[in-house]
Amino acid sequence: MNNNVIARETPPAKITTRDRILEAAILRFARQSYEATGLRDIAADVDVDVAYVHRCFGSKERLFAAAVEATLKPELLLSGTAADLAATLAHELFHHAEGYGPHDVRPLDIVIHSLSSADASRVLRDVVARSFIEPLAAKLGHADALNASLITALLAGTGILRTVLGIAPLQETEGGRLEAMMTAALAGIIASADVTADSGA
Repeated sequence: MNNNVIARETPPAKITTRDRILEAAILRFARQSYEATGLRDIAADVDVDVAYVHRCFGSKERLFAAAVEATLKPELLLSGTAADLAATLAHELFHHAEGYGPHDVRPLDIVIHSLSSADASRVLRDVVARSFIEPLAAKLGHADALNASLITALLAGTGILRTVLGIAPLQETEGGRLEAMMTAALAGIIASADVTADSGA
């Protein structure tokens, strides 16, 4: 009997047509406005019938919501312990500063291209509240969403000033003074949430 064990590599996850549609939607929504992005265009990018896009996602709004959530990656940002949350969020904000190529999609690209649309803004508001603010508030250990909303605003505002407006003093990459300052600011907001919860306010 041969006792030798043959190691097998884990096969890569199969990329489904649904995945390809979502990726095409991310690229479209990141480069043009919500109104300018049509389901037929996305279907053509993937070489499928637009009816198949409807079957996979139901509507343009639901596809847009899925694209926003996929780029924001809340499950990554909110990973780890509550004690490490400030450092984790600050690190992720500055971590990829030099890692984006001209064809990459940054976390806020879709947000920036969609703010002028009332329909897109409503979807954005729902996605950010459901997928980031509410889980963040729960991670902080209380139901008050004020602190979680302020943290979200600080991260988003800093990200926009860095990546869209290119404000020079905010271009510092990970591990520097700016990340340390952001960590301290976030830790202060988190600490104020703890004080509020303890006081019963």
